[in-house]
Amino acid sequence: MNNSDILQAIYQVILDRKGQPAESSYTASLMQKGIDKILKKVGEEATEVVIAAKGGERSEIIYETADLFFHLLVMLGFKGIQPEEVYSELRRRFGTSGIEEKASRISTTNH
Repeated sequence: MNNSDILQAIYQVILDRKGQPAESSYTASLMQKGIDKILKKVGEEATEVVIAAKGGERSEIIYETADLFFHLLVMLGFKGIQPEEVYSELRRRFGTSGIEEKASRISTTNH
């Protein structure tokens, strides 16, 4: 299973839990608690990634990054956004200077 396949597989399970919540499902309980709870978890996991990266423990960085990826997928699922939409945006940006890409967003939002 390649990178996008595992993310898509996890995302599909998230959508299944959203559509058919089970009492014992952590994902279903997050979905039922709503976007604020999901975003709180995303923030917590992002902070844990930063702390792990600062501490330098490779295995901890990997573990916490996996948690962050998972919670981002939950947020995308809650919002009905397919991971492919994010991949498409990354492909669009690929090969473009980050400075140029950011400048293009600023100029289009000011109109």
